[in-house]
Amino acid sequence: MNKRMVKVAATQMSCSADRDENIRKADALVREAAKQGAQIILLQELFETPYFCQKEKSDYYVYASEMEQNAAINHFRQVAKELQVVLPISFYEKKNNARYNSLAVIDADGEILGRYRKSHIPDGPGYEEKFYFNPGDTGFKVWNTRYAKIGVGICWDQWYPEAARCMALMGAEILFYPTAIGSEPQDGSIDSKDHWQTCMLGHAACNLVPVVASNRVGVETDCDSSITFYGSSFIAGPQGNKIAEANRTEETVLVAEFDLNQLETQRIEWGIFRDRRPDLYGIIASYDGELRINS
Repeated sequence: MNKRMVKVAATQMSCSADRDENIRKADALVREAAKQGAQIILLQELFETPYFCQKEKSDYYVYASEMEQNAAINHFRQVAKELQVVLPISFYEKKNNARYNSLAVIDADGEILGRYRKSHIPDGPGYEEKFYFNPGDTGFKVWNTRYAKIGVGICWDQWYPEAARCMALMGAEILFYPTAIGSEPQDGSIDSKDHWQTCMLGHAACNLVPVVASNRVGVETDCDSSITFYGSSFIAGPQGNKIAEANRTEETVLVAEFDLNQLETQRIEWGIFRDRRPDLYGIIASYDGELRINS
């Protein structure tokens, strides 16, 4: 069997109130990953700014921009073309009167293949995203990039196995999750790091696809709210095995390589997609667990 090798990278960094500095820092990490041979490189969620969703403040609406005018996207289109790498770029999207937590997929020629808008929007102490974002309306998407067919979810999406399975059914060969998660401002005793990773390791194992997750690091404080982002970005293999993992504080790059043809053969041989029973899964589309048949 011919090999079809691809190298992927996860990055993690802290973010400040200086948008230009954040973009420069992300640029340096992308270049380091490319130097190590990475062809698809993931940056974390909303890396242009601090994680402004800690508090509900209308002043932060100014962070939103249309995709065509977004500073990070325009910068990394040039970087992608220069380095011949694929870059999923998270950004705060403005579209007329709507605001979305979005992601643009930039191919290795610098062209934008499309956008995804975060489907699941959380709302809780320190993570007040419903104040800033409309629910995403793109549905789950996959893209044929130069190096692999990829699916991308954003942060809270990663807790939903339905999202990962939908992208796998659409042919995603690798799943990417940009993230901003850390401590819980209302209860410092809660540490969700292991739970967070376990959910995504399950996506990898159940779908037999690699998973790449990038989180931020550092302490961010807004008024009386403070979050310590716990990093721990990782790359998982198709059996849910962690291949590479960052620590909780370091700004770093992780790289791993996969043979996509070998992984495709494994998925076929294992039979998990062959033996599915979608005729029995109607209940998953309900809120209350009752199957409803349209008359």
